[in-house]
Amino acid sequence: MKKGATFTTAVPTQIVSNEEFVPICQTAEQACVDRVTRALAEKAAARRGLTRRGFLKTSGGMAAALLAMNYAFGRFFNIGEIELFETAAFAEQQEDPYFIFDVQTHYVSSHYDPFDAELGRKGAVSKQGLLSLRKRIREVGLNPKLAGDRGTLDDLSWKNFVKEVFFDSETTVGLISTPPGPYPQEAVVPPKEMAHIRDEINRLAGSQRMLAHGLATPQLGAADLEFMAMQAETLKVDAWKCYTGSCPKGFDRGWRMDDERVAYPMLEQARKLNVRKICIHKGLPIGPVPDYNHPRDLIRAAKDFPDLNFLVYHSGFRGVASIDQIFAKTGEIPWTTEFCRMKETEPSISNIYMELGSTFAQLVTTYPLICAHLLGQITRSFGIERGLWGPDSIWYGTPQWQIEAFRRFQIPEELIEKHQYQPLTKRVKERIFGLNAAKIFGVDAEAKRREVPNDALGRLRMSYLEEGAEPSRRVYGWVKG
Repeated sequence: MKKGATFTTAVPTQIVSNEEFVPICQTAEQACVDRVTRALAEKAAARRGLTRRGFLKTSGGMAAALLAMNYAFGRFFNIGEIELFETAAFAEQQEDPYFIFDVQTHYVSSHYDPFDAELGRKGAVSKQGLLSLRKRIREVGLNPKLAGDRGTLDDLSWKNFVKEVFFDSETTVGLISTPPGPYPQEAVVPPKEMAHIRDEINRLAGSQRMLAHGLATPQLGAADLEFMAMQAETLKVDAWKCYTGSCPKGFDRGWRMDDERVAYPMLEQARKLNVRKICIHKGLPIGPVPDYNHPRDLIRAAKDFPDLNFLVYHSGFRGVASIDQIFAKTGEIPWTTEFCRMKETEPSISNIYMELGSTFAQLVTTYPLICAHLLGQITRSFGIERGLWGPDSIWYGTPQWQIEAFRRFQIPEELIEKHQYQPLTKRVKERIFGLNAAKIFGVDAEAKRREVPNDALGRLRMSYLEEGAEPSRRVYGWVKG
């Protein structure tokens, strides 16, 4: 296992962990993508009179990666070979820029758990567990050399966050999130710090570029309701983040969103405080009992609280491990397919939204066919108005490679015909990339499009691009190998 890899390709050719799962090894197809991308880059760089490093700074580097993925997996990406050599051809295919509202960005505070007090607590998110997965690595003997390596959080500082998210990508607005901690006040990035980062970036920009989560931990009862009130009234949080699989200190298991005794007082408080966006980690199991991460409990909660919006982070996707075998045998994507079927039996529900953080990144680089089915199932069951963009960066480095991959990704015609999937038209992608989130959070997308190029971050980004962008091609999560 290693953290903070720098890829020589524009798209990572290994699964990157966002610290909530153990990544799998590089697949044979991903190794093929790596080889073909390098070969294409060498050929194109020579033809254009560039060094390989210089070529990778151009749009041709992304074209090479997408062409290589088509070679390895079949044609899932709308990309032409001429785009390797002609920047104008690549730009022409981009068409007008999308309005991109990222509902799951991450920054990790270097002050979290300074004495590693969370290390031994069952169900905790410790600093070690968060940034290195060292506990699990040691348990399965993947890399004994990491036993004494403590790592660092400096690469995830908010200054680096601004460069990766707002300079090296087309992201317009972001919502900052956090993994949980022993108590919400002691989360990896506590609500006070999330709100501070939001306010500082917005102050720097001179416009609204960031929103911030608050944390809701309903197992704590009345104390949590009081803390929610403080977050809403003092910090002015924009939404709540919940982890049904995680448990605060003093508890040994998670909770369910349809639990009338535990969850409903929290949902009633969210309604009372008029912060009505409930963002829930579902899928990618964390905590001591994986099943608490299953999204099935949201059906009843959404029906009982129709005036609240439930944003399902990771789309309830259980994970990529063994998914190729499971899908080949059953035709199902664990947890997501089941949740989509449940939604189809409740067509009147209109307040559940499916977010793609980590899910798209894992599948598009490993099993794009399964990725196509997942996107098809979500849009068929929930509607194109209820998909949300969230690349879970900066764990994955700049969000831009995911933006480019989704911009060019297509569901094959045979799948559309066989399964009645919605084609990924420009209109569909516009909604998923940002228009759906803008509607939920009350952001005027058209006004924001006009405002952003002239705010401080917009002007700085323009200067940065004109002087010659320097994307790092670095990821901040863990890869295996």
